[in-house]
Amino acid sequence: MSKACPECGDKIIGRIDKKFCSDGCRNAYNNRINKDSKNLIRNTNNRLRKNYRILEELNPDKKTKTSRAKLVEKGFDFNYFTSIYTTKAGTIYYFVYDQGYLPLDGDYYALVKRND
Repeated sequence: MSKACPECGDKIIGRIDKKFCSDGCRNAYNNRINKDSKNLIRNTNNRLRKNYRILEELNPDKKTKTSRAKLVEKGFDFNYFTSIYTTKAGTIYYFVYDQGYLPLDGDYYALVKRND
């Protein structure tokens, strides 16, 4: 009984538990299966990635302060974040993965990096 490659349909030669005929077929299959199939998902992930890069660039020392204008100038979108953290005192931090920001008075933001 011979098995067929799920990507190209060719006969698989080799180990009994082999699933693909080649590395190329394995990569093509996994890329096709794992790609972001919907524009909404792709656009959201791109926006989160951009926000993360902006926070990382403006916060090299893991704790700093910046203005809203500087964030907006770089293209930061305040509608996209991955989590919210509320302290016991009620302070609300917004996080994009491990990079966070805290709204301060006067259109300023404290930028922080969450420790692992």
